[in-house]
Amino acid sequence: MPEYRSLDRNRLHDLMDREIRRFRDDHPRSLALFERATGSLLAGVPMNWMVKWAGGFPIFVETAAGAHFTDVEGHEYIDFCLGDTGAMAGHGAPATVAAVERQIHGRGITHMLPTEDAVWCGEELQRRFGLEYWQFTLTATDANRFAIRLARMVTGRPKIAVHDFCYHGSVDETIATLAPDGRVVEREGNMGPPVDPAETTRVVPYNDLPALEAALAHRDVAVLLIEPALTNIGIVLPDPGYLEGVRELTRRYGTLLIIDETHTICAGPGGYTRACGLDPDILVIGKTIGGGIPVGTYGFSAELGDRINTMLEPDNSDVGGVGGTLAGYALSLAAVRATLGEVLTEAAFERMIPLAERWTAGVADAIHERNVPWHVTRLGCRAEYHFLPEPPRDGAAQWAASDPELERFLHLYVMNRRVLMTPFHNMALMSPATTEADVDAHTVAFASALDELFA
Repeated sequence: MPEYRSLDRNRLHDLMDREIRRFRDDHPRSLALFERATGSLLAGVPMNWMVKWAGGFPIFVETAAGAHFTDVEGHEYIDFCLGDTGAMAGHGAPATVAAVERQIHGRGITHMLPTEDAVWCGEELQRRFGLEYWQFTLTATDANRFAIRLARMVTGRPKIAVHDFCYHGSVDETIATLAPDGRVVEREGNMGPPVDPAETTRVVPYNDLPALEAALAHRDVAVLLIEPALTNIGIVLPDPGYLEGVRELTRRYGTLLIIDETHTICAGPGGYTRACGLDPDILVIGKTIGGGIPVGTYGFSAELGDRINTMLEPDNSDVGGVGGTLAGYALSLAAVRATLGEVLTEAAFERMIPLAERWTAGVADAIHERNVPWHVTRLGCRAEYHFLPEPPRDGAAQWAASDPELERFLHLYVMNRRVLMTPFHNMALMSPATTEADVDAHTVAFASALDELFA
């Protein structure tokens, strides 16, 4: 075993205090806007998770383009957060902006009627992911909700199954975890759950096929909803053969399989599904494909789509719990067509993935050279570092190793050096506009943080 260097918590606290002072001194206008916002916005932010930014208040953005943005102070940042994949295509990708402008000026924003863009998008999603039929929503959360309802309708089964420490947006059934005694309980932070999640959900550890089989053997699970690799807890990759085992077990026990590619689209233009030859019954994806315009989509295999189609009643199609007036609206599909057709192309991923490899190598070298007991994991054009010497095999292991205090310090340290990471955990995402210089700037800042922490 290598002899790792240990972290001095007192030093961490002193450095954090210094970085907070630096952040406040650098951002007087953002602070003033935040203080003003407390008079009209709950907690001073437009959405509650924005309170997680490490400096005590968020940066207010003035302009953004490509992989950079400028705040109201005039500071320019390299953006590896990219809206937590919402801006993975880059800020204001010219092709997407042009398509949105064409649609707004003279073509209408929403009509409750399809446009030709919808057909193009369905055909392109079919080509990329291999599923036959597609429907559109405003978010991936909606797509997951609707897919779960349809799966229950088709199978006649009440429950769903998910991985422990999964992330599928704000779907009620998925905000659950396993207690030490194996019971399904509310996940920490679950606000106002409508019912006890044990009534709706079975939770299984990632990379644990025996546990999955035990959950499905009850034959009351309509659908297993998974990310092919865990992402929001931190990247946890599948063991060899795990996803193949998942598919075999779901078929054996009559459970449908949804693969949520909202984050794992980073694996390539067809997500993890195409990169690894997966075969889901339903596939969900959101935010990324609209280039910043709200959109989600879910696709069905030909067999499942035909089954659903025979069960739908046109007279009740607007009150069945699946839909939304703006679902599939014209502006969103114009954005999807441009983003998939001209921005997040095969060629773009051929640039983005090597950039993530470069980012990963820089971080790994800095960790290794300083004998720090951490590691870095990459998934396509997405990567992040964790406070464990070896990659975990499931979400519980990653959660147990989390260190919010250290996470916030590292986030704030690089942010003070004009590099933005995700505020939830230190994830970096590459866009088509990201450059090697952007990547190297993070490597320098990260190595400097380690030098100060472990001096």
